[in-house]
Amino acid sequence: MNETSDLENLVMPVLDKYVPQYSDLLYTAAALLLIAILSAVIHFLLHKVILAWVESRAKSDRRVWRKAFFARKLYSRIALLLQGIIIYTQAGLWLESSSGLLPLIQSVAHIWILSYSLLVLFSLLDSLLDIFQYKPSMINFPLRGIFQSIKLMASIFIGLLVISTLIGKSPLILLSGLGAMTAVLMLVFKDPILGLVAGIQLSANNMLTVGDWLEMPKYGANGAVIDIGLTTVKVQNWDNTITTIPTYALISDSFINWRGMSESGGRRLMRNILIDSSSVRFLEEADIERLRRTQMLAPYLDKKMAELAEYNDQMQPDLTSLANGRRLTNLGTFRVYLETLLQNHPDIHQRMLLLVRQLEQTPNGIPVQVYAFTKSTGWVNYEATQGDIFDHIFAVLPEFGLRAHESPTGYDMRMLAGGHSAADSTAQNIYTKHTK
Repeated sequence: MNETSDLENLVMPVLDKYVPQYSDLLYTAAALLLIAILSAVIHFLLHKVILAWVESRAKSDRRVWRKAFFARKLYSRIALLLQGIIIYTQAGLWLESSSGLLPLIQSVAHIWILSYSLLVLFSLLDSLLDIFQYKPSMINFPLRGIFQSIKLMASIFIGLLVISTLIGKSPLILLSGLGAMTAVLMLVFKDPILGLVAGIQLSANNMLTVGDWLEMPKYGANGAVIDIGLTTVKVQNWDNTITTIPTYALISDSFINWRGMSESGGRRLMRNILIDSSSVRFLEEADIERLRRTQMLAPYLDKKMAELAEYNDQMQPDLTSLANGRRLTNLGTFRVYLETLLQNHPDIHQRMLLLVRQLEQTPNGIPVQVYAFTKSTGWVNYEATQGDIFDHIFAVLPEFGLRAHESPTGYDMRMLAGGHSAADSTAQNIYTKHTK
């Protein structure tokens, strides 16, 4: 009996000293294992069962919002956010408040929740941007710039909360310290602030939208607007290069927006023909009879000749002098022909301004300007229409006895120095070729 009492006296102090420590350690390990198992099960259910079902529904559904939410990973980020909340809650339920792991796990879970809350907000904003792209009423609204501003402010706010969690201080202390840093913040975030204001002005005044044809020579931009962001506007030029312009520059500097031309349904054609002034003369009877065979000129010539004949009969001028009376000129008749040609052209817009005018003479000849609008505003069709019209104009000039002005070339000078004209040389070459 004494031996038993001696053994108890020897063992009990040891058990009283070490067993509570091991029991706390075992309990903590069991709690961590339980948290890990429950988190794994919840992760499996959320990602492998629920999200898989949502994905199958999103792929078969034609609704834009469901596809946008899944494409921007909104559901998966919400699931990860819920897992962080569950881990935070489990840590408070299973771990003792005296345990040193509790504040560590809850702090990590807290940062996890804040981070994924921010990511959920990002996914939601990106999804809304994708959805609103299909709304005609929202096209002119600078949603991308506004959403980027919200992201920036949310990132700053979440960053402050994360820092306050790490240092164990209230976020109000950090916010109060930001007042003294206002000047620094204004300097750091100058471009986003200016971009946000510029985006609102661009939208409110309907100055620029995605898809507009923007021309801004100062920045080398000439093409279609593909993106309007918080700080930059991206323009895809016609050579497929990308020009990036600060958003606020569209307010502070001038630019050309060709949207009005596209919406009007007509693109301006304004081009000059330089006529050699030495080829301008009065039309003779033979010229008039020849031009009468031109269907577009016959009504004009009949009416004009009757008008001139009536005037000359009344005034009785001495027509042996070209300075007396009224006569038709080849240049004036040519202008009327061009007007009639444009009025009957199928690709020229007849409801917009159309005229052919003579400008002030220059050392390079007499400019005759063609001013009209094509029905097609596309670049390729516009150039094709312009090319067809001026091909015909240059080819028909000799019919009116007119010549296009051309400056002498080095070849012309060499031929003149040799005593032969270029035409004589060409004729001689042709003659020699055919006589061999």
